[in-house]
Amino acid sequence: MITKEFIELIFKSFSIERWNDKLRPTPLIQIDKHCHKMIIAYVLAKYEEDNGRQIDWMSIIKGGIYEFLRRIVISDIQSPVFRELSKNSKLVQKLNLMIYNEVESSINNEEIKVEFKKYLLEENYIPEFETRILNAAHRYSSYWEFQIIRDANPNGYQIRDIEIELGRDLFSYSDLIGINKLLKKQNIKNFVDLCGELRYQVRWGHLPRIPKTSVLGHVMLVATLSYFVTKELDNACNKRIYNNFFGGLFHDLPEALTRDIIKPVKMSVPGMQEEIRRIEKQLTEAEIYPSLEQNWLDEIKFFTQSEFSTKILNGQVVQPDEINLKYNADKFNPYDGTLLKGIDDFAAFLEAWSSIEYGIRSDELETAKKSIKLNYKDKIVSGFNYNMLFENFKL
Repeated sequence: MITKEFIELIFKSFSIERWNDKLRPTPLIQIDKHCHKMIIAYVLAKYEEDNGRQIDWMSIIKGGIYEFLRRIVISDIQSPVFRELSKNSKLVQKLNLMIYNEVESSINNEEIKVEFKKYLLEENYIPEFETRILNAAHRYSSYWEFQIIRDANPNGYQIRDIEIELGRDLFSYSDLIGINKLLKKQNIKNFVDLCGELRYQVRWGHLPRIPKTSVLGHVMLVATLSYFVTKELDNACNKRIYNNFFGGLFHDLPEALTRDIIKPVKMSVPGMQEEIRRIEKQLTEAEIYPSLEQNWLDEIKFFTQSEFSTKILNGQVVQPDEINLKYNADKFNPYDGTLLKGIDDFAAFLEAWSSIEYGIRSDELETAKKSIKLNYKDKIVSGFNYNMLFENFKL
């Protein structure tokens, strides 16, 4: 079961600001940064896979998610301080044990509890090469943020030193094909930059809310929750976990071009939603796909087109319950799009619910909170009962 405390821990990341000792022209938020990191990790791993290396994708996903949780707990420790602390392995072990003890009571799923504990306390739980990919993605996403800081603080304290250090770090990963391409500003950099700019797009932009949430942070919330929800299903195969996580991560990718259009606007005029879909597809094909490697396109389309349909193989639509009964095996390439739609709606519910809890309310937020929860009352998709998500959040 996914507890309220665990969900609130994840949602807390929308309130954690980064680089808060520097002048920032825009807020730089922990969950946004971590989402960008996981998109970059996907890119780096894909290049290595294309080059013939076997990638342990489950380790990429677990390493990303559990490091995300760890950094939420230790958010008060600045990166330079943490890097120095990391040189003391015994101290890090004690710190990780403290993190586990703090989070353990909010985790009711024993498999998740074991995974998180192993990630924190077993040095080689994530294989060396997958750790290297995640670390490289972490460094590049930090450098991406730093460029914003640098331009706002051209003569700021330690700016030059930070740039040299980050540059040295990135160069140490230049043996990775993807990092080499990013540093040489090849086409894939356009894709990484465009994804990074989703942090500028505020959801519910016409309404005052606390905390404000970006499209980039929203998709990380959906992807993270999709992992934990999928693990609640009976023996979900690895490809299903992979598709649900990266499907969650990329499902709003077209909004990099069209921006976040709220549901009342989409539904206001008959045919409006279909026309927006057509424009999204047209813009995506013109501006996003050319930046990606050709052999990645089918998978990205699988995640971004009909993203809330339950699918197998090359996009064949099936009924949600058929995944459990017939297609829960890697060879079928199962994707729980209908389940993901519920998680996406739950993320929107959390955004409204949280703001109301902070005392920033409006008729639109109240209506959204109530209608979403009521729509999923006792609803079961692919064997998952949404009451597990909604029941502890009162109307």
